[in-house]
Amino acid sequence: MTSSEIISIFVTLFVIIDPIGLSPLFLALTPEATAALRRAIAIRAGLIAAVVLTLFGLFGEALLGFVGISMSAFRIAGGLLLFLTAIDMLFERRTERRERQGEHPEFPDPSVFPLATPLIAGPGAIASMILLTGRYGDSWTGVLGVHAVMLAVVGICVFLFLMSSVLERLLHRTGVLVITRLLGMLLAALSVQFVLDGLAEFGLGVAS
Repeated sequence: MTSSEIISIFVTLFVIIDPIGLSPLFLALTPEATAALRRAIAIRAGLIAAVVLTLFGLFGEALLGFVGISMSAFRIAGGLLLFLTAIDMLFERRTERRERQGEHPEFPDPSVFPLATPLIAGPGAIASMILLTGRYGDSWTGVLGVHAVMLAVVGICVFLFLMSSVLERLLHRTGVLVITRLLGMLLAALSVQFVLDGLAEFGLGVAS
C-alpha cells in the first residue's frame, strides 16, 4: 500500500465519519454528564464503532446478506432511528423523562446509539469500509492497512469527544442549549437524507 493510497483512505473515512462535526454533537448528547462519564461514553462509543466497522470491513456485504438486509434498508433504518434522537434533542424529551423518573434518574447512555452507530459507524462509513477493503481482494496487507487507517480516524473522533468539556466551558449552559437545538435540526435533516438515499437505492426515484 502506497502513501498516496493511505492518504486517500484517510481522507475518505475522515470526511464521511466527520470527527470534527461529531464533537459538538457528542456534547449535545451528554448534557450535565460528569467528566468521568463522558470519558467512559467516548471510549465505549469508539470501541463499539471500531468493532462494527472492522466486522463490515472483513465480511462486508456477506454479513448483511446473511441476515437478509440490504445496504439500502440499513440506511433507511438508521435514518429513522436517528430522527427519533433528533426529536429528543429538539424538544428536550430526555429532560422530561428524567423528571418523571423521580429523585434518582439514570443518565441515558448514548454510546451505542446514536454515537457508535449510526453516527460514527453509519451507513456511509460501513459502505466505505466495504468498498475500500474490496479494492484489495485477498491482499491482507491492503485490508489491514484500511483497518489501521479506520482505527486512526476513530481514535481522532474519541480524542475530540474527550476534549468536548473544553468546548462546554467556553459556551456555558445557554450556549450548549442553543447548539443542542441547532444540532437537533441538522441531525433531523441528516436522518431524512439517510432515508432518501436508501429509497433512491431501492429505485424509487427519490432525489438525494
